[in-house]
Amino acid sequence: MFEITLNANQSNQRLDKFLKKYLKNAPDSFIYRMLRKKNITLNGAKALGSEKTVAGDTVQFFLSEATYLGMRGEKEPVPDGAPDFPDLPILYEDNDVIVFVKPQGLLSQKADKDDYSVNEWVCYHAVEQGLVSSSEFESFRPSVCNRLDRNTAGIMTAGLSLRGLQTLSNLFHDHLVEKYYYTLVKGEMKEPVDFRCYLKKDQYINKVSILLTEVPGAKEIHTAFTPVKIFSDRTLVLVRLYTGRTHQIRSVLAYLGHPVLGDTKYGSNKFNMKYGIYSQCLLACRLKFPVCGLRGVSGKTFELDVPADWPLS
Repeated sequence: MFEITLNANQSNQRLDKFLKKYLKNAPDSFIYRMLRKKNITLNGAKALGSEKTVAGDTVQFFLSEATYLGMRGEKEPVPDGAPDFPDLPILYEDNDVIVFVKPQGLLSQKADKDDYSVNEWVCYHAVEQGLVSSSEFESFRPSVCNRLDRNTAGIMTAGLSLRGLQTLSNLFHDHLVEKYYYTLVKGEMKEPVDFRCYLKKDQYINKVSILLTEVPGAKEIHTAFTPVKIFSDRTLVLVRLYTGRTHQIRSVLAYLGHPVLGDTKYGSNKFNMKYGIYSQCLLACRLKFPVCGLRGVSGKTFELDVPADWPLS
């Protein structure tokens, strides 16, 4: 018999959902059959799987060692030393959440198995700070809650506890966090623009098209642009992102005739060459949180200044 005691990061979820993560090689049918036969019990009693877990609950597995270890599968290693990550500035941190700054060139989440991403950095950081133990990593891993393109820098968040992860993820999913970006674009944008349209992605070339009418496979998007300062041939713009689709800001600005400086996918090669900039001038500069259950971010705004290396003079 094997027994585990659930901690806070393993609580507040259906028992069957927890078991599917904990016994990651077990078919659903196996888990429900073991529950019916009382080979898996909760606090020493028969369970259905629909029970909500609570910190301090005990789960007993009346399984052979070979079966138990086989259903557990290979453990993903707990981080024990960070790879060569850059130092990521931390704007706020507590036991539930972290707010930090991602640089250009770093993935938010893995694209390939061998990639290092912000998600891995969050896990390493949580272990180094003693916020997550090796036993917790078996069923819970900290994770980022908003994403940025590889070549977009700016403010990101992650949940360091199950409570933090669930709350932040719900806030972003329901568009309750206001998201703003700074960008430097070609030409003079003299008036604010509030733009609604449709975006359709071509998976084969990883590029999107902007459409004014809906077609199958297109997603409705909403973006607002406010000019901050106009220079001779370019404008500093504050962007309010209402929806978050692939390449949304860059593709819409290019469609409006104001491509982002340094954008090599939707931008102007001639404009980029003039300033010798080939990484997009796009910064996730502000997150404004509503009043919520996380005291560290509830009702707060996190902001960054315009990057000093942008050509603003």
